[in-house]
Amino acid sequence: MDEKPQDYPTITLAGGCFWCLESEFRSLDGIKYTHVGYTGGKVKNPRYEDITTGRTGHAEAVILTYDPKEISLEKLLHYFFEIAHDPTTLNRQGVDKGTQYRSAIFYANDDEKALAEKVIKAVNAKKYYKDPIVTTLEPLTTFWDGEEYHQQYYEKYEEQTGQEHIRVFLKKKKKAAKGLY
Repeated sequence: MDEKPQDYPTITLAGGCFWCLESEFRSLDGIKYTHVGYTGGKVKNPRYEDITTGRTGHAEAVILTYDPKEISLEKLLHYFFEIAHDPTTLNRQGVDKGTQYRSAIFYANDDEKALAEKVIKAVNAKKYYKDPIVTTLEPLTTFWDGEEYHQQYYEKYEEQTGQEHIRVFLKKKKKAAKGLY
């Protein structure tokens, strides 16, 4: 959807570059709307140029609006931990390094926090990764909108160039090797 629908729940996640994370979730049934931006820091009204310094405390994040009749929050969290990114690397996803690329769940209430703790425990228990999950659970504070050119970036890139962004191509290739795609 081009505009955020009303009366649907949201969850705010960070897992490296917000372009990558957003594109992961936009393909899922039940996701109604996504919006990228910044949260978790101290600087008011940060811009992308501020975030890239790593000094704002903010993470690049994505708000996911979803239909719980089509996909549960628990399933979204499993997807976040098991497919969308690597939650075992501290302040890093691939070539992106710094606290602005940390893995985090910004919970809006105690139920979201408890469910996130439950899913982390379950993923760690089944030894999905050789290292433990380092995703932080942080209370959601102000979410600052990312600039318009960052919204659905990979889709805009493909529309403008006629080809997939290299990161999308490489991620699909990696998933195919793991039998996930």
